[in-house]
Amino acid sequence: MSRTASITRKTKETQITLKLDLDGSGQYRLNTSVGFLDHMLTLLAAHGRFDLELEAEGDLWVDQHHTVEDIGICLGQAFSKALGMRESIRRYGQQLIPMDEALAWVAVDLSNRPFLVYNVPELSERVGEFETQLIREFFGAFSIKAGVTLHINVHYGDNSHHIIEAIFKAWARAMRQACEIESETEGVPSTKGVL
Repeated sequence: MSRTASITRKTKETQITLKLDLDGSGQYRLNTSVGFLDHMLTLLAAHGRFDLELEAEGDLWVDQHHTVEDIGICLGQAFSKALGMRESIRRYGQQLIPMDEALAWVAVDLSNRPFLVYNVPELSERVGEFETQLIREFFGAFSIKAGVTLHINVHYGDNSHHIIEAIFKAWARAMRQACEIESETEGVPSTKGVL
């Protein structure tokens, strides 16, 4: 069974094409014109072992908000589509990841019930040219469109780059764990019989 998805989104603010393979090897080709986000999505592909192709154009002359949020929307849609009926998946995943002085813990439930808990210390306003307040916007959009309960907790950290990188690595590995197929699980992993 192929667990892949292709998403195209075109608005007056952004144009995005995205391809995702949940059972890939961590290959990626990314061009969002937001360098720091490209760096973070590289971590998603590499640590999640998801194959990811992404091309995005947005109204960056306004700011990065529309581009970053819409990429979160498309990525969420892609995960939801690739998961299909969510049969035989592990469903839950969690990872605790250090990045130098920062420590992030991310837990996910592919429940089809979107919810975001975001406990992150105050970040510097920017990392390079990237507006750090958009991290929450990205994960909020992803959670809603993917149908994922997502808990992001940073226990501590001083460097904003390290904090965000720890979050993305933990998220990637938690998603990889939750998306894994369990051969002993028949149907969806829920006593309700549906996710």
